Amino acid sequence: MANIGVIGMAVMGKNLALNLESRGYEVAIYNRTHSVTEEVLRENEGLNLVGSESIEKFVGLLERPRKIIIMVKAGNPVDMTIESLIPYLDKGDIIIDGGNSFFRDSERRYRSLKEKGLNFVGLGVSGGETGARFGPALMPGCDKEVYQEIKPYLESIAARAEDGLACSAWLGTGGAGHYVKMVHNGIEYADMEQIAETYFLLKNLGGISNLDQADLFDQWNKGELSSYLIEITSNILKEADDTAKSGQLLDYIEDISLQKGTGKWTNLEAVELGVDSSVLAAGLNARVMSMLKDERIKASHVFSRPQPNLGGMEIEELKDVARQALLATKIIAYAQGFALYKAAGAAYGWDLEYDVIAQIFRAGCIIRSSLLNPMMEAFKNNKDLENLMLDPYFTGLLEENIQGLRDFVTLAVQNAIPVPAMAAALSYFDTYICENGSANMIQAQRDYFGSHTYRRVDIEGSFHHEWE
Repeated sequence: MANIGVIGMAVMGKNLALNLESRGYEVAIYNRTHSVTEEVLRENEGLNLVGSESIEKFVGLLERPRKIIIMVKAGNPVDMTIESLIPYLDKGDIIIDGGNSFFRDSERRYRSLKEKGLNFVGLGVSGGETGARFGPALMPGCDKEVYQEIKPYLESIAARAEDGLACSAWLGTGGAGHYVKMVHNGIEYADMEQIAETYFLLKNLGGISNLDQADLFDQWNKGELSSYLIEITSNILKEADDTAKSGQLLDYIEDISLQKGTGKWTNLEAVELGVDSSVLAAGLNARVMSMLKDERIKASHVFSRPQPNLGGMEIEELKDVARQALLATKIIAYAQGFALYKAAGAAYGWDLEYDVIAQIFRAGCIIRSSLLNPMMEAFKNNKDLENLMLDPYFTGLLEENIQGLRDFVTLAVQNAIPVPAMAAALSYFDTYICENGSANMIQAQRDYFGSHTYRRVDIEGSFHHEWE
């Protein structure tokens, strides 16, 4: 009998099945189009994989309690797959959705299957196709006793950090795992955008070539900015064009970036829970603006732009300013993401352990970074930490690098270079450290036109004024 089954033999499902098989498990596989299953078996002849033509036969191949990972497109295809499985399952069997499902869908499936005596796991998977094959970061949401059943499987295939800990841990019930993955992707949007802004300013204001930037990012990857995204940025910058044209491939790629929806979900959740996710939102909105290519071309011929001017700054100084800005923005993006986790834990009754989330992110996932080790320690040392920026280590880093972010944003604004994520990070930081802000004027306006009342700084209670 097979130890575990995987449904969906597109690249992620296939690679996850191969990962499981490589850890010593017999894996049953199924795809709605049986020829795809047959192709996977042919490509991997001799491996401990077994296929079937029908869902019924697929379920029959599995030892009990059955453990089935679904790797199909999020949304209705997941529901349809679950419905096709239910007639052949027994109480106690475990359905694991490893796609990028919306956490509310996972909550619904968790409750619905529980009523039928079946167990549901919403499993966030990060790391792309390479991670799925050789070690992803895994974010399971389910009942704790169910996690104990699947823990050996998940920990065997998960990435491992330098200290040997598996990048997989129980996060909470129902939709908790997919929620953590959703916000991971929101942080990912921000991280990618701030790197793109750095590249764009260095190129268009500093005149730094792709190859020189590749060396710069490679150098940064050896220090505090060390991360997967910094590493691949260096690789991208030096990749030659694949059509025999001169130069690097990057210069031939149109400046339009697509999205699958998780970044949008993250920011809608932040609005719903009243959390400032401005840096994460900037990562999303930059992609939205990138889609307006025709309008941007038209506008570029309507409005004038200033001539590039470094204001006397030397190129080496510009590089260091960019490094500081990137580091400060990265910390602030993480701070916003973890503030959203904190709000979600309170709103949905999940006892999220922020140090465990940071632990999971340290390897395998797209946002893995050297900053996650001190981040894990920050939340381990203070489980009630209000904001990552208030941890002594990160406070110190921000004190050292925030001026670089100010200088970077100033240069960008003076030269009409769009840096929405960097600018949002600076605004968030300045607002957060401002003891007395401008909201008194807003509340006065609300009371003026809508009698919404206000609180005074000198007397307890709520007040309304008859404005003249």
